[in-house]
Amino acid sequence: MSQERQSGTQIHVPVMPTEVISYLNILPDGIYMDGTVGLGGHATLILDHLTPKGHFIGTDRDDEALSYCKKRLSGFPTPVSLFHDSYHNFNAILDGLGIDQVNGFLLDLGLSSLQMDSPERGFSFVVDADLDMRFYSSQGVKAADILNQLPAMELADVIYQYGEERRSRLIARNIEKMRPLKTVFDLIEAIRRSTPPNHRDRTLARVFQAIRIKVNGELEKLEKFLSSFTKRLVVGGRIAIISFHSLEDRRVKHSFKELAKKGALSILTKKPMIATNEEMAENRRSRSAKLRVAERSA
Repeated sequence: MSQERQSGTQIHVPVMPTEVISYLNILPDGIYMDGTVGLGGHATLILDHLTPKGHFIGTDRDDEALSYCKKRLSGFPTPVSLFHDSYHNFNAILDGLGIDQVNGFLLDLGLSSLQMDSPERGFSFVVDADLDMRFYSSQGVKAADILNQLPAMELADVIYQYGEERRSRLIARNIEKMRPLKTVFDLIEAIRRSTPPNHRDRTLARVFQAIRIKVNGELEKLEKFLSSFTKRLVVGGRIAIISFHSLEDRRVKHSFKELAKKGALSILTKKPMIATNEEMAENRRSRSAKLRVAERSA
């Protein structure tokens, strides 16, 4: 996801919009669920293809983004149901709506610029802030809790497993020496002490990714969704997932392959779709995006 600010107005720029809408093959009277609705970039495009007989369902854990999205989608004639919840709870959400199956699922697993640019939430290593990194404020564990409380070896495992960072042990030891860490710049200093200047930004990105994934349980939620979504997708219905790092993409790829072996899915993207050069030039966040799409076959 990406979003730019212009004259105080939030403008959401969805990743690979043409490809997503084309692959979803939207039925005008269909039911579609966007599990990471965010600021509504993809949602508006889906709703443009739906009639009043259709139904759009959106979920997001970020209450600030969801509040904006509600206003943005309020003018469409299609029924819209939005939930402040995680997409991995989709079964309960659909049960509550009395819906057995949908015609399409969409997950855009990236962070929005609204989250990255927030001066309070600590997602970015560019802006100093408290070490929070929670998608929603009612969630218990913050980044500071993990950084200050986990034993160094466990913290190193988190950084290595979720960030694929080779210097994880040294970084964890320096974090332990600097405790308590309170702000983003404290974490940056621990990483600075652990890494040479060359490619340090990549290490920063990996460590921040790892802590954010741990705080929010992102991979566990994705795995739970992937293990059961097919039952709620009609035969011929499609699922589109946009991932932004290899840990997510690997799980989507393997899940689709296993389901295809069982005859439950037909994979429509043999290799993941990536953004065009033109989109990458206009939308920096699209550069790491990978889109995988499949259709329920049985």
